[in-house]
Amino acid sequence: MEISAAGRLEVRITAADVGKRVSVRRLTESGATRARFTDTVGVLTSWDDDVLLITRRDGESVRIDASSLVAGKVVPAAPARRRGPAASYPELARVVARAWRPVESERLGEWELRAAAGFTRRANSVLPLGDPGLPLDAALDTAVRWYAARGLPAYVQAATGAEGTEEALCAALERRGWTREVSAEVWTGELAPVADRADPAGVLLSRHSDGAWLARYGRSGTGEAALRVLGSGPSVWFATVPGDGAPAAIGRLVVDGRWASFAAVEVDPARRRRGLGTAVMAALAGRALEEGASAAWLQVEADNTGARALYSGAGFAAHHAYHHYRAPEGDGTDRN
Repeated sequence: MEISAAGRLEVRITAADVGKRVSVRRLTESGATRARFTDTVGVLTSWDDDVLLITRRDGESVRIDASSLVAGKVVPAAPARRRGPAASYPELARVVARAWRPVESERLGEWELRAAAGFTRRANSVLPLGDPGLPLDAALDTAVRWYAARGLPAYVQAATGAEGTEEALCAALERRGWTREVSAEVWTGELAPVADRADPAGVLLSRHSDGAWLARYGRSGTGEAALRVLGSGPSVWFATVPGDGAPAAIGRLVVDGRWASFAAVEVDPARRRRGLGTAVMAALAGRALEEGASAAWLQVEADNTGARALYSGAGFAAHHAYHHYRAPEGDGTDRN
């Protein structure tokens, strides 16, 4: 911890250090005869209303009241380039889920029911990472009712192609008449080579998306729920390459411990094949390396040939596929 010339502990961080790696000590217990302190090291993700949010390397976020701080300083990023992208499906699935949080969620055993006013299937589907604590039919009925109460169709997101994924669940859903609507893949790769592929000059990074960023993003329904989903995650960054009107290119990054995720890498169609997407990813990768990440993941649909070429050129390869299954009509969800 930081100690002054007089030998006193000092708090040498402020809200201006958001995004930097910090080490803090806080008072967690006090009494007449003893005091207890807790140390936390991680990325200072936010500092709002006198509450700090620090994201540790394991992805856990720690909330700290500023009034409890007794010391704090900015520290160098931990060496991170040595550890590659190898990961089990359960580990990576949880990292992926933390990067795209719903507005509302509820636990059903080891399943998570997620809703965000219909903005993307990922944020409006069941994530079945384990046992729901009920027989499958009862669990599915519970999920259908939960989504119907919110005026949403029921979806289950299930994965295939890696050890620990849900091939058996996919088969069970298909036997029950659930329809596979969308499939995509999660790819992983080394982070450092992405940062080295292009000069990130001209790419602006921000903690928040603005109207111009959203204009280039171009998805329908970018209302309050969408903004909350886009802004969710342990440590979120938005990249912009300024253009005439809407940005020439954009991207989104979430840093979660050793993992960094890339999403929403969009380039003005009139300015494609000029390296802007690569520059956006390089700038975001550099930011993630500074926060201690070493591996990266992203999602890509099977028919997006341009994105697949970009990502394979950056050294990414498929880890597993995931699929969204929709409940059959007439199962209790109001479709009108």
